[in-house]
Amino acid sequence: MSPQTRHTVTIAAIVSLGGFIFGFDASVISGVVGYVRAAFGLSDWQVGFVVSAPTLGAVLSAMLSGPVSDKIGRKRALVIIAFLYTLSAIASAFAHSFITLSAARFIGGLAFGSLMVAPIYIAEISPAKLRGRLVSINQLNIVFGLSAAYFANSLIQSISQSDSALVTQLGVNTYPWRWMLGLEALPALIWFILLLPLPETPRWLLLKGKEDKAKAILNRLHSSDTVEAEISEIKSTLPSHEENLWKRFAELFSPKIRFAIGLGIIVGIAQQITGVNAIYFYAPTIFEQSGVGTDAAFAQAIWVGIINVIFTLVSMACIDRLGRRPLLLGGLAGVFISMLLTGYGFSEARYELKLDHIPALSETIPEEQLTTLLGQRFESDLEYKAALAEAIGPELLSNNESALIQSGIEINATLVLIGILGFVASFAISLGPVMWVLFSEIFPNRLRGIAISFVGLINAAVSYVVQLVFPWELNALGTATTFLIYGGFAIFFLLIIAKLLPETKGKTLEKLEHDLSHA
Repeated sequence: MSPQTRHTVTIAAIVSLGGFIFGFDASVISGVVGYVRAAFGLSDWQVGFVVSAPTLGAVLSAMLSGPVSDKIGRKRALVIIAFLYTLSAIASAFAHSFITLSAARFIGGLAFGSLMVAPIYIAEISPAKLRGRLVSINQLNIVFGLSAAYFANSLIQSISQSDSALVTQLGVNTYPWRWMLGLEALPALIWFILLLPLPETPRWLLLKGKEDKAKAILNRLHSSDTVEAEISEIKSTLPSHEENLWKRFAELFSPKIRFAIGLGIIVGIAQQITGVNAIYFYAPTIFEQSGVGTDAAFAQAIWVGIINVIFTLVSMACIDRLGRRPLLLGGLAGVFISMLLTGYGFSEARYELKLDHIPALSETIPEEQLTTLLGQRFESDLEYKAALAEAIGPELLSNNESALIQSGIEINATLVLIGILGFVASFAISLGPVMWVLFSEIFPNRLRGIAISFVGLINAAVSYVVQLVFPWELNALGTATTFLIYGGFAIFFLLIIAKLLPETKGKTLEKLEHDLSHA
């Protein structure tokens, strides 16, 4: 590896630490859901709002991050994002109500612009032959962050049950969820510090007419033999860089750009509507629905992170060899099969509360209320929960749902686990990393920031809806129906993307701009 390549890889690795923070921020809430529901007396919709509040912030961030990064530079935008992550983590840990927790998490959502700005930065400093793998480092760090949060949540959950005096003094046993949320501040602060000495991207500097600085940076990042040719190629795509923002936005719908924008919208919707953030953000809740209990659900969530890391590494190894199209289509097919398997597993579950379950449950629920359900057998989770709500009341059901399901369910929990982990593997090898690589490639250089913001806005809006409605879906439609719906969306978008998606591997950004404008 040449010194220039090593320098480029190092910078890409630092920038992509934002992916780690995003992944941690996104999935840390999965361990907090049950605690904040009980602490603040939240309804299904309020739980959904707390979980999805960052994505609501991300909707605003998606509108602003591209234009802001075009205006002030990719690097400065990333520094601001790192500060917002740090502020959000600290504020979330000290939240004292539904409103303050939602507001703190909304601030974190404003930092989700890192999902759009980091791939732009990495793509703009990378040579074409390495671009796919280097942009995918960001996705790899996202899954490392997801995994770290699941592990941290499980560890804090375990520590909170200790009788240690230190645990009591630190309040871990009383407020484990505050420690789960606050831990994010440490990596966010480290990322903020590491970003400060990084250079601006050559493409942005040329966009602003700073050719000498762009050349100096390119000489440090790429072979000096190719710098002049790269400068000329980049400049040829920047004839309209001083155009007004609204004029550039309108150009997204011009005939030359329409195909790329349409493709970006389709892939952006497909990534979220197939349910990935329902699974990532509610992982322990989903496993609790299969009857394994709270502690085991936290432990199983760690496997979501491990599988995510393994198959993201597989994707990174294959993305510049096999190409973007085979990975995306194969992954969508895997998502479809996995969701069918999960839905089938839950549809076959049966529920019956038996006499030997009563003593353990009666510690928190009056025994006479539970005995009214003895001898009754229920064909679905909806029937079982409705009977429980009538017998013991909605509040007791909400606070003891995991134990009640664990006591009454008859299910092939292994089948459900295989389905969920199969989904994670399929997503990690395809929609996760491939979407952001495509977004960094298919849009013209002069419009890349605003184009990624636009499709990122749609992606975030769909993600927000999925996260918001998931608790309601479980209790209104049932677990089986919820996952079968995600499977239906997967096969629908598989057919559309198979018809429209071209291969982009190994082409310069400028060549892709030419090809897609004539599609």
